[in-house]
Amino acid sequence: MSFRELILARQSVRKYASTPVETEKINQCLEAARLAPSASNSQPWHFIVVNEEPLRTEVAKATFSDIQLINKFTIQAPVMVVIVIEKARLITRLAMQVKKKEWPLIDIGITAEHFCLRATELGLGTCMIGWFDEKKIQKLLNIPSGKSIGLVISLGYPEEGYKQRIKTRKAQDEIISWNGYGV
Repeated sequence: MSFRELILARQSVRKYASTPVETEKINQCLEAARLAPSASNSQPWHFIVVNEEPLRTEVAKATFSDIQLINKFTIQAPVMVVIVIEKARLITRLAMQVKKKEWPLIDIGITAEHFCLRATELGLGTCMIGWFDEKKIQKLLNIPSGKSIGLVISLGYPEEGYKQRIKTRKAQDEIISWNGYGV
């Protein structure tokens, strides 16, 4: 699969088959994520793979509530991956204060996309989830209270017949300018 084909194929999957995901494929996704770049090579992440019941179901349930049902599909995903934000290197933390930028959040996005692109290449589906009950997941997974969860990713084989959606994106002339904003 070419890179263009890969980015066109990657989508947020919200219907999963009950087929278990092979450990080798999970490890390949984790290796792709591990190799992602980060500010000052801080690698401010820790991945928690949750694939054992009933823990997996409890983590999935922490991504929705009676009021917010949008992530209820996570119950179907055979694997949940929680990305914990770790402390960046001292030089990065100092630069963050000076520049008022949260580079670990950017780094988490990059590593998560590496994970998801590799999963797509392996025939798996993913969905990055930013809405979750952080305290509940921290308690379920014994994450220290001083740590923060950046993202949760659902992982599994897409349900048979799951349709590849056509990507609807803004036109290039709406989002790109050269040598100045709006030029």
